[in-house]
Amino acid sequence: MDTPVIDIHNVSKIYNPDTIPVPAVNNVHLHFERGEFTALVGPSGSGKTTLLNIIGGLDAPSEGQVIINGTDITRLSANQLIRFRLHNIGFVFQSYNLIPVLTARENVEFILLLQGVPKARRDKRVHDLMASVGLGDKMDVRPAQLSGGQQQRVAVSRALASKPQFILADEPTANLDSKAATNLLDIMAKLNQEEEMTFIFSTHDARVIERARRVITLEDGRVASDTGAVKV
Repeated sequence: MDTPVIDIHNVSKIYNPDTIPVPAVNNVHLHFERGEFTALVGPSGSGKTTLLNIIGGLDAPSEGQVIINGTDITRLSANQLIRFRLHNIGFVFQSYNLIPVLTARENVEFILLLQGVPKARRDKRVHDLMASVGLGDKMDVRPAQLSGGQQQRVAVSRALASKPQFILADEPTANLDSKAATNLLDIMAKLNQEEEMTFIFSTHDARVIERARRVITLEDGRVASDTGAVKV
């Protein structure tokens, strides 16, 4: 069996430890293989978004380790972590998080500029990604001129631009109507199947959960169930 892409060892997160402690994640141990299409589910306050943020290095655990392709990101400095995220992790957020003054093309290209990718390679990568999500004719349009579904497809293209190890998607369909959500999930599922791109979702959406091949249910910060996990 290959080494897991993500290995989470006994991770806990406690907010306000010195005043009124609030446990958000409690002694979680999980691993994720390449090519997974996984949903983290549970009621509000169950810890799924906190866990997703810890996996992505956006939040630090109070205890435990998060090992991504052999690198323990909990031991990285702030600058090292920023660089690691830039080259290894793609993010898709509920609120899209596009830069409003940039065109769709420029939003997708931005991460490649940060990576120092040469212009010819940037242009090809952006063109290919925008075409793959059906927005080849919207490249020079700003976010405000796009529908919610189109903005989220730009966000997915941006997340994929750096060819990350995996994509973390926090409620990516929450602000979309049914048709836009279905189109977005079709695109993500195709990328997962054809390119073995790993997706981990935090979601309440039954449409996402139905598509997931693995569903991890969190309750009170603990793993209550884990269906479809690869055994190691």
